[in-house]
Amino acid sequence: MDDKEITRLQKRLARRPPGPFHFPDVYGPDWDQLYIGDKVRKGRAFLEAVHAGKFPGVEDTGEKQDGGHLYRWCGE
Repeated sequence: MDDKEITRLQKRLARRPPGPFHFPDVYGPDWDQLYIGDKVRKGRAFLEAVHAGKFPGVEDTGEKQDGGHLYRWCGE
């Protein structure tokens, strides 16, 4: 995940109220246009970036819900 994508996602997160979310909710409306392989790759890159601390205020809940990985936005 490059710096430009991280910045874009950080801005989208900042506009969200605190609480649980799935990555597609933050990625945006273009998510549905991606091929499944691209969705998997981008989702994995986001998970790794969260674990690396590139998204302060985002916690990996370690849970899956409704078929997707669940995160928690705590705000900045």
